[in-house]
Amino acid sequence: MRGAGHVRAGAGGDGKDAGAHGRPPATAHHPSPSRTPLPRETSTPDPALPPPVVSMDIAHAALNGGKAVNITIDDGPDPTWTPKVLEALADNHVKATFCMIGPQAAAHPELVKAVVAAGHRLCDHTVHHDEAMDHKSRAYQKQEILAAADQITRASGGVRPLYYRAPGGAFTPYSRQIAAAAGLRPLGWNIDSKDWERPGVPAIDATVKDELPNGPTILFHDGGGDRHQTVEALEALLPWLRAHGHSFSFPVR
Repeated sequence: MRGAGHVRAGAGGDGKDAGAHGRPPATAHHPSPSRTPLPRETSTPDPALPPPVVSMDIAHAALNGGKAVNITIDDGPDPTWTPKVLEALADNHVKATFCMIGPQAAAHPELVKAVVAAGHRLCDHTVHHDEAMDHKSRAYQKQEILAAADQITRASGGVRPLYYRAPGGAFTPYSRQIAAAAGLRPLGWNIDSKDWERPGVPAIDATVKDELPNGPTILFHDGGGDRHQTVEALEALLPWLRAHGHSFSFPVR
């Protein structure tokens, strides 16, 4: 489920990233071979932490550029709604990125495998979906990210997630680097469909259309409650987007 905190880091940068400042360094130090960012990265990694292998900048852009949009689906997998979302995507020949809660993935490995088999990408959305994790210890943040990545990987049959999305946008510089060091590109969003509020299909439709100028990454949900409005909105929006010149992509890595 989402609450008011959900909007903290959508179109912008790190949201509560500053919440990690002033914390003591982790007890285990892994000197980085370089203090410089990766190519095209604006963040400067902490040399006391494991070095990123993908950018630790929060991704918003579409891999394909142009008028491509990224469909992202959070909080599943859910045995009722994930199959319906997959059907809507398949009907419209759209690939999406599924940001999964670790224990949900572990409880429904058949759904994780179905997502992968359909050509979609996986994203780590932590163990407990704690929107206040940016105020908690580094050890807690690390456990939330890496344990969920392992749960999703096991559930998928060995396919690792490629992204990390902080619950409610609760990124910190530390959590972004820990994720990026594990090969998980931090993933934001530009358009919050507000489907988690269940405002009605017309409202979801209008929100997405109105906010398209904000950028390409659109946030929907297949978990956290009744998502029939999400399914209906996708069934209407996906053909509308294509008819208006948009293609579908994955987020940049």
